[in-house]
Amino acid sequence: MYANLAARPQFNPTSGENANSVLQGMDMGAAAAKVLAVESRDLLKGQKAVEIMHNGSVYRLQNTKLGKLILTK
Repeated sequence: MYANLAARPQFNPTSGENANSVLQGMDMGAAAAKVLAVESRDLLKGQKAVEIMHNGSVYRLQNTKLGKLILTK
């Protein structure tokens, strides 16, 4: 996904920092060129599954018992 680890935005969720705060203060051209990484626990917020609206369709992101993610429409 990333050419190298240095290109990946880094943040420490235990410090109260989130992925969006990593991009604060960055040149918007530079931010647009990078892919934003979001922790699955930030999306799920302690739930087993969440629904995501995308282009008028509902998708379900589910965490399995084995710790894997399943995305279904």
